[in-house]
Amino acid sequence: MHVQEWLDTVPAVAVYAVVGLVIGLESLGIPLPGEIILVSAALLSSQHGGIDPLVLGACASAGAVIGDSIGYAIGRKGGRPLLAWLGRKFPRHFSEGHVATAERSFQKWGMWAVFFGRFVALLRIFAGPLAGVLRMPYWKFLIANVLGGIVWAGGTTAVIYYVGIVAESWLKRFSWLGLVLAVAIGVTSMLVLKKKAKNAQPVSAAE
Repeated sequence: MHVQEWLDTVPAVAVYAVVGLVIGLESLGIPLPGEIILVSAALLSSQHGGIDPLVLGACASAGAVIGDSIGYAIGRKGGRPLLAWLGRKFPRHFSEGHVATAERSFQKWGMWAVFFGRFVALLRIFAGPLAGVLRMPYWKFLIANVLGGIVWAGGTTAVIYYVGIVAESWLKRFSWLGLVLAVAIGVTSMLVLKKKAKNAQPVSAAE
């Protein structure tokens, strides 16, 4: 089956649901490949006429904001015992060292840690629960959470979508080889954006 024919069989609603769910669960504090799923879906939307990139970006943003908010509520209620429990369940992601690093970032940067944390894998998982554990005022968390979620999800979708459009001619000429190339270009673009975001230092901490 030709790549384009295969892509056309993927239901748009299924893509929206998977993206929103995976990103929501990751934002809640469960280690899942939310960014990889979003990049793949955005690339798919550039080749699948039935998948609207605006709807995709909106679903990703909603998943990020809702997941982070639930994580905040869980963290606020569970407190530090929750972090200890997560450390036992997911030692690779919630080790004492990772928790300490994330906590220092929150204490130093406040709201900025929530915003920029959306672009960093470790902080993206920690942001909601840790903000709740540290009892950051919810209105501050919500502002940073909404802005970070929209910029991250919308920006990622837009960048990868247009990369896919540019690569469309390659897909037509080289079938699956073009798809592999497009994926490689998309992932490389996101790695560059992530590195820039990670190295960006906020000018001041929000109190």
